[in-house]
Amino acid sequence: MSLTTCTIHVTQRQERVVYLSGELARALKVSKTRNIHLHLGGKSVYAGLKLLKKSGNHLYLPSFLYGQLRIPRAGTTMITCSNGKDIRIGPLIGVLTSVTGGNSAPFGNRTEFIRQFMRAGSDKAFYYGFSPQSVNWSQATVTAILPRGEGGWVRKTMPLPDVVYNRLPSRKAERLESMNAFKQRFIRRGIPLFNWTFFDKWDVYNLLEGTEASRYVPESRINPTPSQIKEMLEKHKFIYLKPTAGSLGIGIFRLTYNPKRGYYVRFRRGARNVLLRFSRFEALMALLNRQSGRLNNYVAQQGIRLIELDSCPIDFRFHMTKNSNNQWVVAAIGAKKAGKGSVTTHVRNGGQLMTPEQVLRQIFGNRADAVLSNAKETAIKLAEDIERNYRHTLGELGFDIGIDQNERLWMFEANSKPGRSIFKHPALKEQGKASLQNIYDYCLYLSRFRSRRDS
Repeated sequence: MSLTTCTIHVTQRQERVVYLSGELARALKVSKTRNIHLHLGGKSVYAGLKLLKKSGNHLYLPSFLYGQLRIPRAGTTMITCSNGKDIRIGPLIGVLTSVTGGNSAPFGNRTEFIRQFMRAGSDKAFYYGFSPQSVNWSQATVTAILPRGEGGWVRKTMPLPDVVYNRLPSRKAERLESMNAFKQRFIRRGIPLFNWTFFDKWDVYNLLEGTEASRYVPESRINPTPSQIKEMLEKHKFIYLKPTAGSLGIGIFRLTYNPKRGYYVRFRRGARNVLLRFSRFEALMALLNRQSGRLNNYVAQQGIRLIELDSCPIDFRFHMTKNSNNQWVVAAIGAKKAGKGSVTTHVRNGGQLMTPEQVLRQIFGNRADAVLSNAKETAIKLAEDIERNYRHTLGELGFDIGIDQNERLWMFEANSKPGRSIFKHPALKEQGKASLQNIYDYCLYLSRFRSRRDS
């Protein structure tokens, strides 16, 4: 496969002919053909080919062919050719999400994140956002929302993309069979789609079962019975109850058992942290059943005595991405310090965001670098084992990882569409940009606009 970048020019010629500079033709190895197929995403045109004695990588398109291909803009882009006749420009990257607002914020509160992602490689690729409702399968087109160079957004009819980055925000919508069938249609057309759906907590435990990385997962029970909760409390002294489809720490209970004083439960009620004590286990269960609806779709998870600062537990969010070589990398790490009396380390519940270096140096001194390096290696093993057992393509993961007071590592949660709140920390902003660059590079890999090691 030949791959390079070129500059697209639009001409007013009426002939159905594409002109390539001699240098570009040699780079693409197309000098021996008179006709070519030119592709953008799911759209292609057939045209004659003529070569120009011109240096540099230049492609000249008549305006009517430019319009037929629905190219979003002239200027630089990547270009590839695998057989001397089929030339692909792009890639055309589609961000699948919900469209909720007007032209100023068409993707609601995700608009700024999507704009930031579209800046990565924007001089070499084409981007658009779209919703499931905007795809016309019979025409193989999308009513897409594209960023304007001067700001704002514009709606255009575009071809189906070369690759789809799934950022649909609704767990409920993604559970629908119709949504699963919608995404399968891309796969049947040979269009890679990554980050298939949200994980439920129990999905992750199943994916890691029997793997080397399973030793990093605390003991967990799905839909626990009262007897199982009591048994785990007696064994571990404290446990967490988490909704299987929960996020942001919502709906989590921390249960503690003290043989002399009874049972304690901590949880969030509105804007307050609540702590209650019960002398009898049955009274604790009655409260839990009132609060949660009999713990259906909950996971009971072994409590871990985490490292602490100022008597507040610390855990870490590892933001993982694939890179251009289809390898997992640690894009960023944020340390989260729990708020006083909070059941979780989430910032919205009073937690504090810090850098891992800040935390680990205070706790481990000159051993901080070694502890952090071991944690990064563990996160990569976890990502690799989850991917190995997952049926769909993954490009991004978020892990909540803790270090206990014996320096053992634990993975509490894995998210297939991780939030980006850690990148609000001033020291992590550059890592936030690097993570988006990694996702762009992975789009190049999936769409074959970057040479694959296995190809």
